[in-house]
Amino acid sequence: MSRVNLYLCFFIFLPTVLFAQNKISGKVTDGRKRGLSGVNVSLKGSYDGATTMADGSFSFTTSAKGDQILSASMLGYQSLELKIKADSSQQLMIVMKNVTNALKVVTITAGSFEASDDKKGNAVLKPLDIVTTAGAGADIANAIKTLPGAQQTNDREGLFVRGGTGYETQVLIDGMLVRNPFQSSLPAIPGRGRFSPFLFKGTTFSSGGYSAQYGQGLSSALVLESIDLPQRSSSSIGLSLIGASAGIDNLTKDKKTSYGVEADYTNLSPYFQVAKPQRTPDLGPESFGTSLNFRRKTSSTGMLKFYGYGNWSKMGFSNNSLEYPDYIESNQVRNQNIYTNMTYRENIAHGWRLYLGASFSSNTDKIKSDTLFKVPVGSLIKVRSDLTQARVMFTKDIGRLSSLRFGGEYQYAVERSSFNQLNANYADNYTAGFAEADIYFSPRFVGRAGGRAEYSSVLGKMNLAPRASLAYKLNEISQFSVAYGDYYQKPEPQYIRFDHGLGYMKATHYIATFQRISTSYTFRTEVFYKKYTDLVKTVPNYNNNGNGYAQGLEIFWRDKRTFKDVDYWISYSYLDTKRDFLNYPMRVQPDFAANHTASLVFKRFFQKLMTNVGVTYSFASGRPYYNPNLPADKFMSEKTINYHALGVSASYLTTIRKAFTVFVLSVSNVPNNKQVYGYNYSRDGLRRNEIVPLAPRFVYVGMFMNFGIDRRQDVIDNL
Repeated sequence: MSRVNLYLCFFIFLPTVLFAQNKISGKVTDGRKRGLSGVNVSLKGSYDGATTMADGSFSFTTSAKGDQILSASMLGYQSLELKIKADSSQQLMIVMKNVTNALKVVTITAGSFEASDDKKGNAVLKPLDIVTTAGAGADIANAIKTLPGAQQTNDREGLFVRGGTGYETQVLIDGMLVRNPFQSSLPAIPGRGRFSPFLFKGTTFSSGGYSAQYGQGLSSALVLESIDLPQRSSSSIGLSLIGASAGIDNLTKDKKTSYGVEADYTNLSPYFQVAKPQRTPDLGPESFGTSLNFRRKTSSTGMLKFYGYGNWSKMGFSNNSLEYPDYIESNQVRNQNIYTNMTYRENIAHGWRLYLGASFSSNTDKIKSDTLFKVPVGSLIKVRSDLTQARVMFTKDIGRLSSLRFGGEYQYAVERSSFNQLNANYADNYTAGFAEADIYFSPRFVGRAGGRAEYSSVLGKMNLAPRASLAYKLNEISQFSVAYGDYYQKPEPQYIRFDHGLGYMKATHYIATFQRISTSYTFRTEVFYKKYTDLVKTVPNYNNNGNGYAQGLEIFWRDKRTFKDVDYWISYSYLDTKRDFLNYPMRVQPDFAANHTASLVFKRFFQKLMTNVGVTYSFASGRPYYNPNLPADKFMSEKTINYHALGVSASYLTTIRKAFTVFVLSVSNVPNNKQVYGYNYSRDGLRRNEIVPLAPRFVYVGMFMNFGIDRRQDVIDNL
């Protein structure tokens, strides 16, 4: 999904204040008549609301009249909805029940950051957090990079987590693997994530120790759960300096079915004519995308969902050749991507729940690399990846809290590639089975034990991966967790194409976590150790003799209450990692890993100005790079300069007739800090150039309008 369409989603969820005539006031107490502070009270389907004071009192004005639904919600208490007369001056008295069991029940948290509508106690990043994070560009992966564990690898696509490569992180939507979650890239020009954060109601970023339900990720998993039904029908349009977008989402009258379609077009050529990039554009950058969705509530507990996505893009840049200084080097890529996903969930009988999923995706890259006027024919590369998959899972509740999950999945992958006239193709039948149980020894003490078995036909090998976790709740807001697990992954396709005798790569995780989550703040710290074995080596020939380790400490702090209308978080990661893989002559710190990374994210809403302002600062210590002029024992011994990035965003909210409208301004790398990701050397080692961002600073300006959608309660809950 393009930057245009993501910012279109952005304004839908931002807060606004409407002129009001009627006053609604009252008090919220618990069962013992004690006032409750921090309760979100609002009119359903409206921005109008307030947060209760220290004594539980609240007051706000509204233009609504007649019968309305007043909602009250707070972590640890059962949410309420009351029918009231908006134009009545009565003083409301609301009593909320304490859900003691929910607060006292421990959940597995080692290695995972989780945010969803159903588990607000573990909420870290919601869709609104992602799109309002300055510098992230409304991209899920870029926002995740502000959390501990993720590296600031902005010169290559993917999430690099705890010493792992981008390939070692898997992305799943509703339990189904996404084979190409990022747009196609060129050297040092990474592709953005394809999907809007507002497609999803839940986001789980597991930096290690994740469930046996999922596999084929040595380092981490980003598990995304799509929304069910929208609140109401809506339509939207967006215009910016780099493109346009439009969408419609329709909810049927019985509120059991919805369907929608969306399209966006992006063209960066005019922008690059004004703001010159580091390389000369010779193809695009240009893209067109479209998506459609269908959702059907089949019963009180059943849900059928379909999502389809298509994108066509082209991008190419040229620059002075490092190898041949008097010539021009050109790299171009044309991409076609299709992704479909259909899932069905239903409660069957006697505490059993059923999940079924199916997906098909296809990705084609046509890559042209040429040294212009130097060689008669350049390099022509075509790569096509098709993936068909199916998945089934059964869940059985055992007693009041415990549960059992088991199921299986099948994937049929076809990889086709050609380099000029040389073809290298293969197909793989991958099957897996898993079983896992959450066993509550008490409401405060839970254990999770399970395992996963996998078989790949192209490798001709099977693996068995045991996994286990324990968690103990110290009090209502604090808990301690530990996790262990084995994780296997097939080598990357470019290696399997030429050697089917390779085996699985393996990583073993050990994790310990302490966290405190209250209505006001989140604190989390984690230590981990990860052991790599059977990594792919490419010298002297393809083999699985590689190995390595990663260990470190991570800290996360988020505060939403100390300062009025301010939300901020701070994250820090220390990483000690070394690996011997690919053509490395020894075990060293890889070129994608920094020892220290940190982020500060700050957001404030100025109600009088109707403006949201966000600031994000990111830091990473220098990364190793290869200097061919040094002796072998100094391999990867030099490091780049430290990385600094400061992004700022502002959005002005207003209404134009009946359309909620937002004007957006976003600037990345405001101080224009020099950012160097590494160096490229000529073959003789006499010349080198810096690997730097394509555009040192990017400025985005847009205007977006929406008709009909109303997600105001989400905004109120996020203030």
